[in-house]
Amino acid sequence: MSPTRSKSTGSHSDTSGHIAPPPPGGVLWTIAGDVRALLMLPPAFTMQVAHPAIGAGVDQYSVFRSDPWGRGERSIRSVQLWVYGGEGAVEEGRRVRRLHKEIRGTDTRGRRYHALDPACYSWVHASGFPVYLYAARYLFRAFTPAQERALYTEWLQVGRILGIHDRDMPATIEEYWPHYHRMLAEEIESTPVARELVATDVPLPRPTGGPLPVRILTRLAWPLLRTLFLRFRAFATVGYMPPEARAAIGLEWSPAQERRLRRFSAIVRIVVPLLPERLRYLPVAREARARWRAAAH
Repeated sequence: MSPTRSKSTGSHSDTSGHIAPPPPGGVLWTIAGDVRALLMLPPAFTMQVAHPAIGAGVDQYSVFRSDPWGRGERSIRSVQLWVYGGEGAVEEGRRVRRLHKEIRGTDTRGRRYHALDPACYSWVHASGFPVYLYAARYLFRAFTPAQERALYTEWLQVGRILGIHDRDMPATIEEYWPHYHRMLAEEIESTPVARELVATDVPLPRPTGGPLPVRILTRLAWPLLRTLFLRFRAFATVGYMPPEARAAIGLEWSPAQERRLRRFSAIVRIVVPLLPERLRYLPVAREARARWRAAAH
């Protein structure tokens, strides 16, 4: 597999020569910090680890089995900083690259890999774009063609935050889709980690954080809560994943499941916009929005 080469100049920055996160008020700024975006993360992560090299790296190096709640919290905060972190976004991107520097090994096809190989590292980022487009139809609203283009432009900006060179990502949305479908056809498969993320019978440690009443509840009812959580995770993972990616990974999805997803999504789409900002937006996004409003005034 060879990454798509951009026909652009290879610039990684805005017009001032400074690497910048997506702009306030943009498409990503609007949706990435909304609590509904949490439902987009499981399908995106599963598509990432369906790449043989990424799946092998996560299988060997990640703590997603032993500390799934801590890993999830750290990952969510990191993703939020890429979009809302301002000057701190670039440092967070550097931190992420440092974490992946020593991740290397042999993938499920017997090929040597390194986590920062452009073909691997760029897929981790690129795979989230179609999830955002697809899941937004259910959880927000379908994007217009102009919004899709704006989102892809902002996606490239986040890639630069992560240290992904322009030459290693398709330069335009028109170039992205052939690259995406080629990846699905040639690389993506049902890796052990991808199967584990949609399984409903795997071990899952009990969360230990939160207020005392929550800790007591989870301690007493964990067998039931674990089953409910795993079933919902599998449902959301497969449901909000683009159908062509489901097919590439070998995931099944029935008309009855689709109807349930549409009903659930309709409720979420109605209820979440009615919530106060402190409940609707994740902490990093909420703080960034407050700073933006203060600066505007």
